[in-house]
Amino acid sequence: MINKLKRKFITITMASLCLVMILLVGTINVIIFYQADQTAEGTLQILSDNKGRFPDFKPDKLPPRDLKPGFEMNEETRFQTRYFLIELDEAGTVMEIDTSHISAVTSADALEYANAILETGKSGGYSGIYKYKVVDTISGSMVIFLDCRREIQMAMYFLLTSCAVALGTLLLVFILVSVFSKKAINPIIDNVEKQKQFITDAGHEIKTPLAIISANADVLELTNGESEWISSIRNQTTRLDKLVKNLLTLSRMDEGNLVITYHEFDLSRCVTMIAGSFTAVAESQNKNLSIQIQTGLKLHGDEGCMEQLVSTLLDNAMKYSNEKGIVRISLSAYKKGVKLDVYNTVEQIETKNLHRLFDRFYRVDGSRSRETGGYGIGLSIAKSIVEAHQGKISAHSEDGRSICFTVLV
Repeated sequence: MINKLKRKFITITMASLCLVMILLVGTINVIIFYQADQTAEGTLQILSDNKGRFPDFKPDKLPPRDLKPGFEMNEETRFQTRYFLIELDEAGTVMEIDTSHISAVTSADALEYANAILETGKSGGYSGIYKYKVVDTISGSMVIFLDCRREIQMAMYFLLTSCAVALGTLLLVFILVSVFSKKAINPIIDNVEKQKQFITDAGHEIKTPLAIISANADVLELTNGESEWISSIRNQTTRLDKLVKNLLTLSRMDEGNLVITYHEFDLSRCVTMIAGSFTAVAESQNKNLSIQIQTGLKLHGDEGCMEQLVSTLLDNAMKYSNEKGIVRISLSAYKKGVKLDVYNTVEQIETKNLHRLFDRFYRVDGSRSRETGGYGIGLSIAKSIVEAHQGKISAHSEDGRSICFTVLV
């Protein structure tokens, strides 16, 4: 249980940090890509406004208005910017191809880029490492291509660097959290350890007076004969003895000291045998027990624990089913494992609290539980057995007048 708590603490911590890292790295990179795009858009805008040329820069003159955020023109802008353009008339005939501001693109390449863009009908966007803009002119149109190689490379480099730093940080934090997690949950561990120790000690201490009370009841019965008081003493000592055994079983499961022997056995035969033993109980209580078992199903697990699981679920169904109610148990193959369903009708049940049925000492109807002798521990043990077999157990009700426990192992 402590290891499970430790793993849960580490998982929650790392999941929270991972989410923060994703949001942080993602937001920063989106901003960088956006700024790079806006800078390129501003450059294309000033080129399109000046017929494919940069205007003369005057330090004492403010930059042109309505430019995209992120672009700022200076003395070196016209020399640092790599671009080419193609000018066409209204008929689409090429009038001019200017590749004088870039050395990586020939006139033939420029024309090929332009034709590909014009076929798409788009007025702007990206074509590989080039951001383009189609501008209407007096004589026709002009397609301007801006080389964004450096901006894209820098943005990608920052993306990879930030991701690497984030992964390194997560790894470092994971190591630190793994090392110091036990110190963080030490108070909880101490409380759990004290609780388990108390249950174990109290369980063993209660056994002695129970044995004495039971022996005294035997002496009284031999001396004075049977009576309702002696029968009541026997019933209560039996209930307390069962409660103590269940508490000790839960304690051993929590500590991981419960000996579970895994081997392959015939689960169909096991369930059939346990279910058959409840036939007489159903008849005595005037209830309808239906058994539907698929034969030949095997399971790699502890046969004794599975017998206890089936017995607990059926005993629960018998206790809490309504008068002349229906109890049904079925076993069938399910995907790569098996599926066990235990169904029973009830007078009425609140469907919103069904998940709490597996909590220790939780009872839907306290008065009903006292009548049937329940303590609210049986289903907790059933859940522990299922989890020990790497399975899942759940409870559901479709109409509020029946309940079905489903086990998948």
